[in-house]
Amino acid sequence: MSRTISEIQRRIDSKKAVVYTAEEFKELVRNGRKPSLDEVDVVTAGSFGVVSGTMVVLCIPLCGPGVFRRAESVTLNGVPANVGPCPNESLGMVDVTVNGTAHRDASYGGGHLFRDMVEGKGIEVSVVTDDGRTVSKTVTLSEIPYAKMITTRSFFKNYNCFATAEGDVGTIFSGPRPMKGGWSEATFSGCGDINPLQNDPECRFLRTGAAVFVNGAPGIVLGPGTRSNAAKPNLSVEADMHLMRPEYMGGFRTSVSPECTISVGTAFPVLDQGMLDRLSVLNEDAELPLCDVRDRKPIASDRYSSVWKSGNIAVEADMSKCLHCGTCMADALCPRDASPSKGIDRSRCMDCGGCVSSCVGKAFSCDMGSVGFPDGPAGGVPVRLRQSSRSIGLKVCEDLKRMVREGDWSLGLFNEIHGMER
Repeated sequence: MSRTISEIQRRIDSKKAVVYTAEEFKELVRNGRKPSLDEVDVVTAGSFGVVSGTMVVLCIPLCGPGVFRRAESVTLNGVPANVGPCPNESLGMVDVTVNGTAHRDASYGGGHLFRDMVEGKGIEVSVVTDDGRTVSKTVTLSEIPYAKMITTRSFFKNYNCFATAEGDVGTIFSGPRPMKGGWSEATFSGCGDINPLQNDPECRFLRTGAAVFVNGAPGIVLGPGTRSNAAKPNLSVEADMHLMRPEYMGGFRTSVSPECTISVGTAFPVLDQGMLDRLSVLNEDAELPLCDVRDRKPIASDRYSSVWKSGNIAVEADMSKCLHCGTCMADALCPRDASPSKGIDRSRCMDCGGCVSSCVGKAFSCDMGSVGFPDGPAGGVPVRLRQSSRSIGLKVCEDLKRMVREGDWSLGLFNEIHGMER
């Protein structure tokens, strides 16, 4: 038995599609109640995490024609942008690209800027012209007619888990403080079995033109991302920033420089038994490569079930244990600036777990898991920080499920144009 994308799209349009989130579907599989092909039409998958390969392309109106000939440099809230590709000579506007890893300082970078834009905040745009003048204006996203986010590589099927035997190491994988050595702590990325590419490793559906959900906005797959290969595929995607939601994106402070966080989800049409089988992958099956952060070369592997404990993904707060320190280390070391000491700003918290290990009074708790590095302690190296958020990934899955059930989702029929039905 097999079906076409068009057939499933018609079921979506008529609000008759049977839809599961990835977590719901996998729980059935885990309990020996895997749905048959005629019992499920769509499974939604999602992920959230640090994605360095992110940029935005903007066309920003600044002033009337003839005020300046062309821009030599541009900053947005102090974050440097790249001028072009079109110079827009004498038109009073600038085309720019801004990298997610570009930054004003150690606390504010492209990811922070992108979220501020989507939140509707005023952005200070400053242009140095070719004759040495400075032209500045505060603009909001609603005043920017063209604003697209593009990832050059995002959401690998399998990310890495990092630790190190040596002394403290400054790295983008450690959050705001350096990673401690002696195999004493680990950090990892990837949402495991709800990650879209973990469910479609051969990119059978996730090809050029397939519909994806980027920071809460409809988008499309542009194709494989840079560094994508058969063992560790990743995607290049794009979407309109005007339709994005701030809680699904933002900045992430590290001990080296700020990084960018985004979310991506998709709704998989279940076309045949092969797709059904691929969607049945569990955390117990999903490989988590283990690397020394100094050279990033895999030295062993574990499974995502070691770091995503069922029912224990959220950080819990018990502020009765707060010692009211002069300087709150949980606040200082929160990579998302979610103010843990003030009760955790859930619109910014990604349950990374940084506050669990940094709070002196142990006011925060979460089962972070541990991983089996060969030279690490017998009980495994404890996870100190997550660079992905399964809790937000699950919200993405739920949002997509609701949209599919309400008939508000297109699967992206470019797949059929390219003969990708089978």
